[in-house]
Amino acid sequence: MDRETFWAIVERARRAAGRETVTADGAGAVARQLVAELSVLSPAAIVGFEQAYDEVNLEAWRWDLWAAAYLMRGGCSDDGFDYFRGWLVAQGRAVWERAVADPDSLAEAGVDPDDLAVDCEAVLSAAGDAYARVTGAGTDAFWEALDAADGGAPDRAPADPAGDDFDFADDEQMRARLPHLAAIYRPVE
Repeated sequence: MDRETFWAIVERARRAAGRETVTADGAGAVARQLVAELSVLSPAAIVGFEQAYDEVNLEAWRWDLWAAAYLMRGGCSDDGFDYFRGWLVAQGRAVWERAVADPDSLAEAGVDPDDLAVDCEAVLSAAGDAYARVTGAGTDAFWEALDAADGGAPDRAPADPAGDDFDFADDEQMRARLPHLAAIYRPVE
């Protein structure tokens, strides 16, 4: 599946969810609609969606975006960063692309600083859930189909995110690198 088709499916799910997606509840509604959108596709197309998701997700495997997640979530583990990127996909292509180009742009996303739930684990499992719905097979069958489609190639994600690693607990660095987000989530006292 190509990138345009991937984002078209995400945008249809966002429209079908019909509400504000910045919250965790709104992103969850997008994830549920994503499963519905994918469930009308063939198993091969669902696997193709997951491959496209993996490609898009790899673009956001960056230290600076992880720092943005750290600020917005009040801390961010490895899994938390995965769930954050799921939430970011649920925000749609325009927000995604701005965030990947400039993580500080997420200051404009309209997230309530008191709502640290900028995550959506359900987006990560949407293709597997749709595959199980369409085939009647379990999620193991989905992962096997994905491995087969990938030709058994190893995970292409590098061990470490792209860019410069830095100390997210260092207020000075966070303010220098992400001034708009830091002003919202780590204001100077």
